[in-house]
Amino acid sequence: MEGKWIYENNSLNTMYIFQDGVRYTYYCSGRNCDSLYQTYQAGDGNNLPETNNYTYENDTLTINLNFGNVLVKPIVFENNGNKATFTTPGYSLFKIN
Repeated sequence: MEGKWIYENNSLNTMYIFQDGVRYTYYCSGRNCDSLYQTYQAGDGNNLPETNNYTYENDTLTINLNFGNVLVKPIVFENNGNKATFTTPGYSLFKIN
C-alpha cells in the first residue's frame, strides 16, 4: 500500500501518501494537480496537519481515523498493484509515480 494514491481521474482532487505506517492527505484546488502531486513527499508540510496511522495485513487496510474512528476495508489489487479496489463501498485508488 506504500506510495502515492489518487481517486480515478483525480475526481476529488485528493492524494494520499501511505508511508511507514502513516497516511498523509493532500488536496489540490488548481488545474495542474498531477504535476503538483509529483513534487510532494510524505510529511513535507504540504499535507493536512492531521495524519492517520494504518496497517495493511491479509488484504485488509485498517486506518485509524482518530477520535475512536477506524476504517477497515478489504482491498483487491489490480494492474500490477497500481489499482487498489475497495470491495465496499466500491471505489478505487490509483497509484501514481
